[in-house]
Amino acid sequence: MSVTETTHQQSPRAGDGDRSPEYRLAQNSLRGLREDLFRDPFAYRPLGPRPADGPLLRRLPARMRTGAERLPHAVVGAVALITLLVGTVSGSVPGGDGRALLAGLLCALPVVATLSRPVGAFWLSLVVAPVTAVLNGDGSDWPWMPGAFLSHLTVLVVVALRTRPRTAVWMWVVTAVYVVCSDVLFGGSYYYSNGAPMLLTSSFALLLVCLWHVRHTAQQEVTAQQTVTARERSRRTLLEERTTIARELHDVVAHHMSVVAIQAEAAPYRVENPPEELERAFATIRENAVAALTELRRILGVVRAEDYEAPDAPQPTLADLGALLVNVRDAGLTVEKVVTGAVRELPQGVELSAYRIVQEALSNSLRHAPGASARVEIGYVLGGLGVRVVNGAMPEPSLVKPSPGAGHGITGMRERVAMLNGEMTAGATDDGGYEVAVFLPVTAVNEGDA
Repeated sequence: MSVTETTHQQSPRAGDGDRSPEYRLAQNSLRGLREDLFRDPFAYRPLGPRPADGPLLRRLPARMRTGAERLPHAVVGAVALITLLVGTVSGSVPGGDGRALLAGLLCALPVVATLSRPVGAFWLSLVVAPVTAVLNGDGSDWPWMPGAFLSHLTVLVVVALRTRPRTAVWMWVVTAVYVVCSDVLFGGSYYYSNGAPMLLTSSFALLLVCLWHVRHTAQQEVTAQQTVTARERSRRTLLEERTTIARELHDVVAHHMSVVAIQAEAAPYRVENPPEELERAFATIRENAVAALTELRRILGVVRAEDYEAPDAPQPTLADLGALLVNVRDAGLTVEKVVTGAVRELPQGVELSAYRIVQEALSNSLRHAPGASARVEIGYVLGGLGVRVVNGAMPEPSLVKPSPGAGHGITGMRERVAMLNGEMTAGATDDGGYEVAVFLPVTAVNEGDA
């Protein structure tokens, strides 16, 4: 059982730098004494349940583990009961009058108080010692009767376990001062003083508690360091795996795309007097290959480094649809664009998602319906943006065969729409074509909110 207490750091006062080291040491010591034993000593600090992640508790069944979490409370309660019995039967008339019972109750009270007010229980134990001695006036023990002796020793151990080593040292020092004062001032009429046995026994007990604190703190630091090391090792392994994937992806894809770009640039020179359409087609192929290589390098940069910063290149918006449609027309797709509503600037995320959806829909038309025509409709409506891309049926017969797909394009579009809380429908049309309809909501900004 342990508890963490907060130490309030105080800035050095003016003039402390001119004091001697001995003076500053004494001043810091007195400040620690005040913080540990005199600052709000009766504050309510209940003892919490024992952590259930210990090596022994993890092996117990769930029902027994719940009970084991309250084991410290049960131990303190059992010691309090023993202290009550010892304090009652060790009086002048063992268990025979009310004073003996009262002495037993007073001895058990500080032990019980350690569960909720540990520092207050220490001071209460010092007060109980002379009171129980007075109640048993003809006893031979001073300054602690047997019940009070056991009570104070238990309180020292429990409070030391619940606080920190410095508090244990101060409690032992205060106990030693109490022993000296009680022996000098009031111990003359008693045959035997058990102050020395108390100091000797408590010093060994508190030394063991301090060693436990040191070991427990060292274990926590080692565990924290191991956790940090394991986290760093995991991150390093992940980065290495991502780097390997990026390297393999670069070796496979980037190489072939570079070859495509180079061959597309050199192809017109291999034909004598090539047609203008052929030169334009190869130029489009090269431009697309170079653009794909640029996007691939950007993605590889993100994959390779966790702290990668993307270049400050502008993201495409709906204003760039014209260039996209020109590129698609050069690839052989007849497409027209229709814009309805009042054109206005939309949030960057909506603009980018709309552009990517149109781009993917037109790419699907090229792959799955070569030779067909397409239509792109952009509608600026109240509360959002409507996007509709529809292509007709593939002409028959067709020299170009459609390319099979895995459906990742439609899935990607749905994810973009869902990210913006929009709506999307996609499916075949009655004439054998395909239609993608999307609505992306845009929250209106009031002038007072701007």
